[in-house]
Amino acid sequence: MSEALLSQEVGAVQAAPASGARQFWRRLRGQRAAAVAAAVVVLLVLLALCAPLLTALEGQDPNVYHPDLIDSARGGVPIGSLGGISGDHWLGIEPQTGRDLFARLAYGARVSLSVAFAATLVQVLLGVAFGVAAGLGSKLVDNILSRVTDVVVALPVMVLSLALLAIVPDTFPRPVLVALIIGLVSWGGTAKIVRAQTLSLKSLDYVAAARLSGWGKWRIARRELLPSLAAPVVTYAALLFPSNISSEAALSFLGVGVKPPTPSWGQMLTSADVWYQAAPQYLLLPAGMLFLTVFSLTVLADGVRTALDPRAASRLRIGTGRKRAKKGGAA
Repeated sequence: MSEALLSQEVGAVQAAPASGARQFWRRLRGQRAAAVAAAVVVLLVLLALCAPLLTALEGQDPNVYHPDLIDSARGGVPIGSLGGISGDHWLGIEPQTGRDLFARLAYGARVSLSVAFAATLVQVLLGVAFGVAAGLGSKLVDNILSRVTDVVVALPVMVLSLALLAIVPDTFPRPVLVALIIGLVSWGGTAKIVRAQTLSLKSLDYVAAARLSGWGKWRIARRELLPSLAAPVVTYAALLFPSNISSEAALSFLGVGVKPPTPSWGQMLTSADVWYQAAPQYLLLPAGMLFLTVFSLTVLADGVRTALDPRAASRLRIGTGRKRAKKGGAA
C-alpha cells in the first residue's frame, strides 16, 4: 500500500484540542455498537485484573491437577455432565489434567491482553519515532529511514516471529519475549502513516510559523506535530490491538509462544484440538473468548476512528437528521 493511500486512510483524522475531549466521548457514546463493545472490553479487562480474586472466590488454582475428577478408563474425559461443571468448577475441568477451566481462562486473559498491550505500545513508540524522524529529517535521512521501514513492512511477520522464538532460551520470560517480537517486527505500518501525516502537517501555516520563529525540529515535533498526530496514532493503535491478540494466540497455538504452565488462550486451543468431540467445551471456551475479545476490540476501534474523525461524525449527524426528518414527515 502506498504512502498516499495510507495518508488518505487517516489523513482526515486530526487531533482535537483538549476541549474536544467531551465531544469525542459524546460521539463515542452515541454509537450503540461501540458502546456495547466498550462494555465488553471493560468486562474482559476486569476479568484479567481480578483473576486472582475470582479464582480465590471459586476456590481453585489454574495449575492444580485434579486426577480424581477425570475418567482414566475413557482416556481422561472429565467425570460428570458438561465437562465436569459444578459448584467447585464453574466452567468444568480440562481433560487429562483436571485443571479448572475458569481459572485458566481468567489467567489466560491476563496473558493475552497484557502481551497485546505491550506489543502495541512497542509498535506505536517505534513507529512514531521513525515516522516523525523521516518526515522532519533531510532528504537523505528520509530515504534511509523509509527504506528501513519498507524492509520491516515486507518481512514475513509470522515466519520471523517463529524463528526468533525458536532460538531464544526458555529461561527468558515468554510473555515478555512474545510482546517484544510482535512489536519489533510489526511497527512499519505505523511508521508509514506517521511519516505521511508529518509531511502533510509540516506544510501547514502554524508549523511554518514555528519554524520561522527559530524553533528546532524536535521542539516543533514535540510542541506542534505530536499533538496533531495523536488522533491518527490512537486510531491505528486501536486497530493493532486485536491483531496483536490474534498473533499471540497463533504463536501459542503453534507451540512457540507462551509456554506451560502459564495459561494462554492460544495454548489452550493447542491442547484442545484432539478433544473437540469428547469434550467440546474445552475447545469452544477459549475459542469463544478469543473471538469475543477480537470482535469487541475491532468494533470499538472503528467507533474510536469515527469519533475522532470530524468528517465521519458530520456524516453521522446528517444521516441521523435525515432519518428524523423522514419519520416526522411520515407522521
